[in-house]
Amino acid sequence: MHRAMRGLIQEVLTGVRDHGLPGSHHFFITFDTTHPDAKLADWLKERYPAEMTVVMQHWYDNLEVTDEGFTVTLNFGDAPETLYVPYDSIQTFVDPSVEFGLRFETQDGDDDDGDDDTDPESLEAEPSKNEADVVSLDSFRK
Repeated sequence: MHRAMRGLIQEVLTGVRDHGLPGSHHFFITFDTTHPDAKLADWLKERYPAEMTVVMQHWYDNLEVTDEGFTVTLNFGDAPETLYVPYDSIQTFVDPSVEFGLRFETQDGDDDDGDDDTDPESLEAEPSKNEADVVSLDSFRK
């Protein structure tokens, strides 16, 4: 389940790379800065030692999307910095313009069976204000 939801994030970001952010869409992406494959400037790691939330909205550059993660240059107080975010490090992915979000929770425990350390049943879609709202994936496509 997590792999499928991370594949959705890859698909959405690929669309943004190819066509830009449509309409008022924008993303809040929270990721684990301690993930061994995450790459960010030392000063950002010091400021965000556990997790960091980035916003892709008005200005972003050099978005590259791969099967394992994405690279993007974002502006931090007029200081452009390039980040590499592995999909496995993503904790939340939210598009507030359509009240859509994904949250990935990990299990902290000693029962390591060698598999992914996330519990498939812990994947939750963020609830919208009106439970009757339906978010179409077509809204991410141009």
